[in-house]
Amino acid sequence: MAEFLHEQSSDRSVASYVEPGKGYDRDMNYIPDRIRRDGRDGWPVEAGRYRLIVARACPWANRSIIVRRLLGLEDAISIGYCGPTHDERSWTFDLDPGGVDPVLGIERLQQAFFKRYPDYPRGITVPAIVDVPTGQVVTNDFPWITHDFATEWTEFHREGAPDLWPADVRDEMDQVMQRIFTEVNNGVYRCGFAGSQQEYEAAYDRLFTALDWLEERLATRRFLMGDSITEADVRLFTTLARFDAVYHGHFKCNRQKLTEMPVLWAYARDLFQTPGFGETIDFDQIKTHYYVVHSDINPTGIVPKGPEPELWLTPHGREELGGNPFGEGTAPLPER
Repeated sequence: MAEFLHEQSSDRSVASYVEPGKGYDRDMNYIPDRIRRDGRDGWPVEAGRYRLIVARACPWANRSIIVRRLLGLEDAISIGYCGPTHDERSWTFDLDPGGVDPVLGIERLQQAFFKRYPDYPRGITVPAIVDVPTGQVVTNDFPWITHDFATEWTEFHREGAPDLWPADVRDEMDQVMQRIFTEVNNGVYRCGFAGSQQEYEAAYDRLFTALDWLEERLATRRFLMGDSITEADVRLFTTLARFDAVYHGHFKCNRQKLTEMPVLWAYARDLFQTPGFGETIDFDQIKTHYYVVHSDINPTGIVPKGPEPELWLTPHGREELGGNPFGEGTAPLPER
């Protein structure tokens, strides 16, 4: 489990992502603290104490939005939304009145990092969890954030919450998620931020080899691990949701569009139409983030109009494979 639980978000608060002549090398360091029942890191599970800071544009943050919804943690962990763009300093709360988070009282996520680490040397990333009483960042280690939502916050799960980490498939799930992270979640970034033709083509081949594997895997099973959703599906979905809108053109992942991969496209629509998934997606914010922030690969800052989001609501036919997205549980209530 240790390997995939130390992934790194690419949405760093820096101006340039491409190093000429080099491949994309992901920074793997996060604030390693975790929020657990026993509070061994100094941060015990406590309803109402913590605030999850996210941006709908970011695929890594999108995971935590989905998991929080699926598990029904809305009353236990509040949420704050940054806007779709950031500068070299930080993500900002420009969606809120006056550009200030109404709970933390700050304009930039950077302020919560600096309150705990005045000389914090790394990028300011989302998702991040902030301790409301002190205003200090707790962690931005996003794979552990969603893992702990599922395993440490069980006291506050809603009735009927799905089991996102089923014990009977956990070993295989670790392997599946590791391949999805290295080859797909991170693979699109290796294509987009490649600094040479050779690095780009190698990344491109790795990405589509993995997508072909997923097409085959999902042809006979409704979800990655079987008949119901797990964290593995959450992790794949946030990349697929951005594929045609961003990665196909902006990151040059253009062998096929998602809409031209019949199994993955049907699978992605199945998830999108499942409560807890599609309502977390904002295509306008997603496109604005990538096409504006990545000025080194889109210097004009022009944001494309398409594709049409209504395509995600078309029938997918995956019900024929059987299963239930929530297993023996139930769907979350409509978003408040």
